[in-house]
Amino acid sequence: MRPPVAHHHPQTRALRAHPRLHAPAPGWSIDADVVVVGSGVAGLTAALRCEAAGLRTVVVTKARLDDGSTRWAQGGIAAALGEGDTPEQHLDDTLVAGAGLCDEEAVRILVTEGPDAVRRLIETGAHFDESSEGGLELAREGGHHRRRIAHAGGDATGAEVSRALVEAVHARGLRTIENALVLDLLTDAEGRTAGVSLHVMGEGQHDGVGAVHAPAVVLATGGMGQVFSATTNPSVSTGDGVALALRAGAEVSDLEFVQFHPTVLFLGADAEGQQPLVSEAVRGEGAHLIDAAGVRFMVGQHELAELAPRDIVAKGITRRMLEQDAEHMFLDARHFGADMWEHRFPTILAACRSHGIDPVTEPVPVAPAAHYASGGVRTDSRGRTTVPGLYACGEVACTGVHGANRLASNSLLEGLVYAERIVADITGNQAENALHARVPEPVPHPEKPAHPLLAPEARFAIQRIMTEGAGVLRSAESLARAAAQLQQLHTDARDALDENGKTAEPGVDTWEATNLLCVARVLVTAAARRAETRGCHWREDHADRDDTAWRRHIVVRLNPDRTLAVDTTDTADFPPTRQHRPQEQ
Repeated sequence: MRPPVAHHHPQTRALRAHPRLHAPAPGWSIDADVVVVGSGVAGLTAALRCEAAGLRTVVVTKARLDDGSTRWAQGGIAAALGEGDTPEQHLDDTLVAGAGLCDEEAVRILVTEGPDAVRRLIETGAHFDESSEGGLELAREGGHHRRRIAHAGGDATGAEVSRALVEAVHARGLRTIENALVLDLLTDAEGRTAGVSLHVMGEGQHDGVGAVHAPAVVLATGGMGQVFSATTNPSVSTGDGVALALRAGAEVSDLEFVQFHPTVLFLGADAEGQQPLVSEAVRGEGAHLIDAAGVRFMVGQHELAELAPRDIVAKGITRRMLEQDAEHMFLDARHFGADMWEHRFPTILAACRSHGIDPVTEPVPVAPAAHYASGGVRTDSRGRTTVPGLYACGEVACTGVHGANRLASNSLLEGLVYAERIVADITGNQAENALHARVPEPVPHPEKPAHPLLAPEARFAIQRIMTEGAGVLRSAESLARAAAQLQQLHTDARDALDENGKTAEPGVDTWEATNLLCVARVLVTAAARRAETRGCHWREDHADRDDTAWRRHIVVRLNPDRTLAVDTTDTADFPPTRQHRPQEQ
């Protein structure tokens, strides 16, 4: 069990400002009890539950309500819903995939509370595929020893989940602010959460930089896949939530564990941005990985062959590509036939055909691409970060559920379960602290220390640096090179700001590039520190897993002077999220 969160009383301590993004002062503000940042499964679940509890809730989202990563999720939601399956079996599969770094308490919460959370999602309006007998049609994916993946529309689960939640938000009349990039956490004079600043793009009820004042902020901003050149993530996934949390003084953990999805449609060596995903469920239904000669190279590498955990499959593909000097491998599902492709995987079939590939008659070229961040903003079992009043759930969070490698289809479930736990904590605090009556007074944004902004084109430089130095294959040499190049970008921007006060023009492109650099620096620092291969962190120069030295977590904070503070835990247990005021001296 994790120790309880220890609350500090900072009135006797001096406050020191943490860096904020360069941005105009907020020109408008609204008040709320809770502001939820993000509109995927985690954010909208949290928002709907908060609203149902009577809290004034505002949802802030970077694009439209359904533009996040959730709607791109193809596989489904994993939960012990099938006959003969149990939470204990789901727990065992999750712990194995996590390669010794899962927090067992967090996983137990996930698998025991998960089935009812899925049922509540169905009550909200989500429709999952049913078998001929009328029950849920459950699929199997990599790392699972049972069929426990509930799916919708064959391979369009995320789109259906997003549709149901967005419709519920509209039906309940929740206040939403779309096309809004969150900038920084606001804090009161005691260092407690007081809301967020944000920039609304385009015309509407609000425009430009403003603020939502609230004593509770729920980060559900999704991932950071855009830190790499090729990713399955949408363009909005630029690590904004992790960067905001770092600037606010929160701790992040396990950021080195980036899951590269093994089977992403290969569109050419120069393809950049979001790439089409070929769901693991295709392998779950019997597709084979082959090389150009038609050899099934995963057989013999793992007892589950193509259905091994994703890190093992991604490594197997990458290793074969290196051996054969090939740019991609192939996924062969020709034996499915046209009817199965059209019924079970219509989205993937359409994506392949739109790029001139027909999986009914030919193998599909695939290669690994950045897919999911197993690490993120460190939370406890109630979603609380190390900053009072700041919560995190979904991909932006590090709850301890995923360890060194996320088990397939656990992500949507984690969003559901931990969003509900956050709401339970917020409503408990409301009764305890009269939260509903308290609208915090944020302290003014300090002019210094400011976080220097990067020019928009730095985004592409960061992506190239990260893909070359911190991709599927890593080494001390490649990571040192990446760290030096990222540091040069950081130093150039910092020196320009410190010496003459100049920085790139504030705007969405420069804020996103700056956030990407922030999370890239942390990721590379943690990856360089972890001198072993574990889960989806693969070090060529340290090919073995080292439980004695490295069955532990790396925790990183951003110091007020913009340097990184890096700590390693003593054991594999998650330390408690001791809620210090982030500006304490």
